[in-house]
Amino acid sequence: MGSMATSVEEIGAAVAPQAVERRLGELRATFESGRTRPLSWRQSQLRGLLRLLADKEEEAFRALHDDLGKHRAEAYRDEVGVLTKSANAALREIGKWVAPEKVWVPLVAFPASAQVVPEPLGVVLIFSCWNFPLGLSLEPLIGAIAAGNAVALKPSELAPATAKFLEENIGEYLDATAVKVIQGGPAVGEQLMEHRWDKVLFTGCPRVARVVMAAAAKHLTPVALELGGKCPCIFDAVAGRRNLQTSVNRVIFAKWSSCAGQACIAIDYVLVEERFAPTLIKVLKSTLKRFIADQDQMARIVNGRHFQRLSNLLKDPAVAASILHGGGLDAKNLSIEPTILLNPPLDSAIMTEEIFGPLLPIITVKKIEDSIAFVRARPKPLAVYAFTDSAPLKRRIVEETSSGSVTFNDAVVQFGVDTLPFGGVGQSGFGQYHGKYSFEMFSHKKAVLRRGFLVEAMLRYPPWDKQKIAMMRHLFRYDYVRFILTFLGLRK
Repeated sequence: MGSMATSVEEIGAAVAPQAVERRLGELRATFESGRTRPLSWRQSQLRGLLRLLADKEEEAFRALHDDLGKHRAEAYRDEVGVLTKSANAALREIGKWVAPEKVWVPLVAFPASAQVVPEPLGVVLIFSCWNFPLGLSLEPLIGAIAAGNAVALKPSELAPATAKFLEENIGEYLDATAVKVIQGGPAVGEQLMEHRWDKVLFTGCPRVARVVMAAAAKHLTPVALELGGKCPCIFDAVAGRRNLQTSVNRVIFAKWSSCAGQACIAIDYVLVEERFAPTLIKVLKSTLKRFIADQDQMARIVNGRHFQRLSNLLKDPAVAASILHGGGLDAKNLSIEPTILLNPPLDSAIMTEEIFGPLLPIITVKKIEDSIAFVRARPKPLAVYAFTDSAPLKRRIVEETSSGSVTFNDAVVQFGVDTLPFGGVGQSGFGQYHGKYSFEMFSHKKAVLRRGFLVEAMLRYPPWDKQKIAMMRHLFRYDYVRFILTFLGLRK
């Protein structure tokens, strides 16, 4: 994931430092003017984003097809439709999100009241990724503008058609002084990180994330990282033919139908009992033939470098020997057949690196419960999936594994549920967004305490004595009866 460019074409030319400085200066001036703070401004930007998605839907489809070969149905399901849902939800709920939250104040502070007031952070920077170039640009943007920030958006250079689409249209539908698209490769990203931001959101690979964090540390800029990892799928012996077929349908959706497996939350490998593996593989093969009869039904690999990376995973003789289905490579069209592998070596690259493509290893275990130890022995993933009817197994997965999310009897769909936070843990990232969580990611919860002058407790001031210490003990325990008795001298 992320910008791992190596060729001259992918690196791109740097933007003149003066141009970056000018754009950042305009964003800062807009925010400092207070323009982005009113609720009406935030609502107008969300409405503008909805108009953009409606008016330019066909252009968005073309851009996503040019960059990744996505079918218009996939483009709508995974990006345009999800964004429309998210923007409408934010527009509907934003009044509640911005409202101050009243909180409890202990009686000892009387007369007093307290609130938590959400305020915008300021000027924020969003680094998008190439696999869902529209969705991963605009989903966090929804939260950033709902929170009242000025925003710089750096789309991925590896999805140039979508980056161009964003640059040409954002300024037409949103406030161009408060939201700016800055195109370019890693050199531009480095330029941007030389400046102070009030928050940076980066979606991509751990290698680039380390560079972003190191640069952000110079200005003590807070960073949220959305990374990835090897998301496992624990596949129990599902009871009933219908449930088995439905489960397989959902595995195929989560592996091959979402950007050809080029997704941080895609299923990376499946864990299944030895005795049940032949049944699972048989249904997977037959269903794949029905769902993806031709390559137009599946996105292509993003570029030649990633195609070669995936091809190299299959060149290991031990890995090649484990292929049960697919494995066909079409370098001209950057296409790889949906591929199923059975028990490739656990120390091979395909089992130690995030696959990020249409290759699915199936790993067998003696008992399905052994899959928990298998998952625990590896870095914490962005998601854990499990298809099972077993309540004890579900409970153990939740309690004994750590991941950004857990989904039972489906996969990837948690990304579209606005009431659930989306984010990783450990090496899969940190920081959460989607729905209200996006608003909170780009907000500061400011504590506001208001007190009057009616009561003044002198016990907090010197000179000290035993009575004051005793009274303080009672107050910190909220034992007001003993406090009053001690104050009146009726209790020592």
